[in-house]
Amino acid sequence: MTTVVPASAADVAAVLRDATARRHAVLIRGGGTKLDWGRPPRAVDVVLDMRGINRVLTHQHGDLTATFEAGITLREANAALAAHGQWLPLDSAFPDEATIGGLLATNDSGALRHRFGTPRDLVIGVQICAADGTLAKAGGQVVKNVAGYDLGRLVAGSFGSLGAIVSATFKLSPLPAASKTLRVTAPGGRAIGDLVKRVMASQLEPLAFDVTWQPAPAALHIRFGSRPEVVDAQVEQARAMLRGAGGSTEVIEADEERRLWREQQMRPWSGSGAVARMSWLPANLSAVLSELRAAAAPVAFTGRAAIGAGFVRIGANAETQARVLGRLRESPVLGNVVLLRGSDELKARVDPWGPMGDRVALLAAVKRALDPHDTLNAGRGPV
Repeated sequence: MTTVVPASAADVAAVLRDATARRHAVLIRGGGTKLDWGRPPRAVDVVLDMRGINRVLTHQHGDLTATFEAGITLREANAALAAHGQWLPLDSAFPDEATIGGLLATNDSGALRHRFGTPRDLVIGVQICAADGTLAKAGGQVVKNVAGYDLGRLVAGSFGSLGAIVSATFKLSPLPAASKTLRVTAPGGRAIGDLVKRVMASQLEPLAFDVTWQPAPAALHIRFGSRPEVVDAQVEQARAMLRGAGGSTEVIEADEERRLWREQQMRPWSGSGAVARMSWLPANLSAVLSELRAAAAPVAFTGRAAIGAGFVRIGANAETQARVLGRLRESPVLGNVVLLRGSDELKARVDPWGPMGDRVALLAAVKRALDPHDTLNAGRGPV
């Protein structure tokens, strides 16, 4: 196995062109924070390490857009943007290592998804390199530019199986001048579900709105970010609305708030066990917590309360983890349940991606069109 660190888009193209000609399997990696996500690749002859291309290519301050090479880390990107009072509002459990290309390829997101969406929602332009070495661009550097096919959204969540992301352009946001978080605890899943419905029906506009259950006590974390006076008004409105609703409230700010959200982002990954990403209708949150209580295994749950997306960490052995995953996939209150982190034994028992239904033929056709020899991340992703 050979590791290659390209220094330019032309280098990426040369590596993939040669690999396809030789019928070598290529594993694309950034910071390596998600190499154990998805299926194990069927074969690896060449590791294409994208960390050698790591510049901020453009930053259009007035248009609130920026273009980054794939190997720059999220921390480095936001450090550069902060000098102009802007940020790329994505979060990762590993911001010092996770690269922009890796975030887009896995469509990874955290608590900020509540306000800003996932990488797929923020990307407006992309340059990719196909398996045969062809470089292609789509989108542009301004928000209203819709030129070409929407390759950015096509490769988001593809796990590098359709092409190597060379660079990407994203919509940015102004950095909030102030931030505070309201922590709300409740005695059980039903109470948490009722509190979530209250917040969703209100005029509150949080940056993040998270639920945790491990399994008790259940808690909500509601983060507000804006001008100081707006943040204070939103916090007081939320406290008044939730007062007497069966939960206790606490305001968290400054360094304690930063620690809270760092811990919240790390929560799914901070203990041992398998980690699955799952979705649900926000109105069904209480029923989701009931399903987790019935799992008969150690579980910890973190999710975006008003989005209906989150993570569950499952303890115990591979046999029990497989049983719990099967139960969750059969549940009528859950949508997609994708195994991200798990042992080889567990991934041999269950397909990490789960049933694909009638999408299989369409995804296979896209894969054949862009990578007919199965050069890229063979077998690892959903495509």
